[in-house]
Amino acid sequence: MIYLFLIILFFLFSYFYLNLAERLNIIDKPNERSSHKTVTLRGGGILFPLAMLCYAVIFSPSSYFLVGALLLIGMISFWDDVQNLPNRVRLLVHLLSVTMLLYAFEAFHIWPVWLIPIGYFFIIGTINGYNFMDGINGMTGLYSLIGLCSLLFVNVYIEPFTDNAFIICPILASMVFLFFNFRKKAKCFAGDVGSVSMGFWMIALILMAIIETGSIKYILFLSVYGVDTALTVGHRLLLKQNIFEAHRLHFYQILANDKKVNHLVVASIYGGLQLGINWFLISVEMGIVPLVGLSTLPLVVVYVGLKPKLMKKEKKVYA
Repeated sequence: MIYLFLIILFFLFSYFYLNLAERLNIIDKPNERSSHKTVTLRGGGILFPLAMLCYAVIFSPSSYFLVGALLLIGMISFWDDVQNLPNRVRLLVHLLSVTMLLYAFEAFHIWPVWLIPIGYFFIIGTINGYNFMDGINGMTGLYSLIGLCSLLFVNVYIEPFTDNAFIICPILASMVFLFFNFRKKAKCFAGDVGSVSMGFWMIALILMAIIETGSIKYILFLSVYGVDTALTVGHRLLLKQNIFEAHRLHFYQILANDKKVNHLVVASIYGGLQLGINWFLISVEMGIVPLVGLSTLPLVVVYVGLKPKLMKKEKKVYA
């Protein structure tokens, strides 16, 4: 019954926010680097911080640092949606939020000293990578839903690493968000508040799974996003571009913009690939090296092999 209440709450809040965003002109205007052509309301992903707040109030009032970290990073991301903030301000808040996350996991007491800076780099990089991949209708919501459902399966049937509500709350928020976003003409976009908040929540859950199970393989639940992000950053470095500026060089952007593949089809392909990889990771028992090779190497081959053929000539740098 409580989950039904949350679904109704999320729908009501979404309608309220969309009306408010329209009044306050919180919109995403298309430009030459956008993957959309019409003005669309921005910040619909504010549902994800709300889901975290609901989780804290209803299920776990004592999870101060973890909840506070996500709410903090969500708040600064929403501010950035409304009024662009300097990179240094965002980075400072990201550092503070990750510090709170690591403190909640007692990482400063348990992890070796050399692992702490690696943890900061990896977590912040993953959050920003999640944000970079939010560019077409359905992508963030569907990809997140598949990752969350996979983690819930692990938590219920393989080894519990957190309470189910901590995974179900963002699942419900993702489903409601997809109702407004998984459309040919989306009612709203997630905005930074959505993609950054969900990226933070996903990495928190994956770290929980890794810590509890002792298996690092669960980081591969983000392998499709990871390969596209990492190789696109490398591509942009080859072009001597500022990797922090907006662009249209992700593989999914090439499909959606250059080849005019329907956004929902592209989002479904990314989600479907990750679902297949997650099923494989859950089903087999083998070392991390062969798992990485089998789950990511085919993605790398497809990216490197197909991207140059699909790109417009003026974007190419591959031989």
